[in-house]
Amino acid sequence: MTSGIYIIDKEKGITSRDVCNQLVKKFHTKKVGHAGTLDPLATGVLVVAVGEGTKILEFLVNDEKEYLAEVMVGVESDTLDCTGNLKYHERVSFSKKQIEDALKSFLGSYLQEVPKYSAVHVDGKRLYEYARLQQEVSLPKRKVDIFSIELLDVSMEDGYQTFSFRVRVSKGCYIRSLIRDLGEKLGSPCIMKNLRREKEGIFDLTLAKKMDDLEEKDGLSFALALKNYPKKIITDSFVLQKIQNGCKLKCEITELTCFYNERQELLAIYVPDGEWMKPKKVFVQRNFSN
Repeated sequence: MTSGIYIIDKEKGITSRDVCNQLVKKFHTKKVGHAGTLDPLATGVLVVAVGEGTKILEFLVNDEKEYLAEVMVGVESDTLDCTGNLKYHERVSFSKKQIEDALKSFLGSYLQEVPKYSAVHVDGKRLYEYARLQQEVSLPKRKVDIFSIELLDVSMEDGYQTFSFRVRVSKGCYIRSLIRDLGEKLGSPCIMKNLRREKEGIFDLTLAKKMDDLEEKDGLSFALALKNYPKKIITDSFVLQKIQNGCKLKCEITELTCFYNERQELLAIYVPDGEWMKPKKVFVQRNFSN
């Protein structure tokens, strides 16, 4: 069965779930999941796990993300992007310095209100369900981090100002919301026109493949996908067998650690548990006899 981590360059107009469904058919497997959802409007890096790879997805989603965003000034939308119901306001424009100053004001941490058209759960329902039913609901706020932000280009299109910027953010930051907040800072509504994710954690566009070009051999190894985590190589056949059976072991680690055999195959992920260490994930059984 196919197993691995695949970096997809998602196309515009499809959901992240659509990408997974395509891989289900392509690789003839039901075990497919993704990290870091991308809106249908967005393109770029989507991390997808297949087979045993789904076991490590939770360890791949806590990283920084980098985006290239395009903004339209003087326009409002219920979805905060160009796919929603648009309200056109005055044709206003700002200087490059005004836009740069507004962008830089978001550097650091701030409380961001999530979009009403999002998959965030409130009282057992996703926010987009409330929005579609036109039901009022209090939108939660979350602390997000803006690590870097850079204005790239300013132009005019059909009488409305547009500009693009590159931004590096923490997990959970909605670029649509950032653009809405940016509009409030400038004094005119702004919506997201286009969005491209260029990087998620250690995965960037250099590793990504278009779906039509993707082959089974393009999957990344677990060792590469988890390279930021501590690792231990296990050679003792007795210990290998214990790991294969999901046993607790005398503690030799101080944090979550990936255990590999000499062939760099991922055996298990262990965490400290007092005087012991216990398996958090155990992978496909192998024959460890000498």
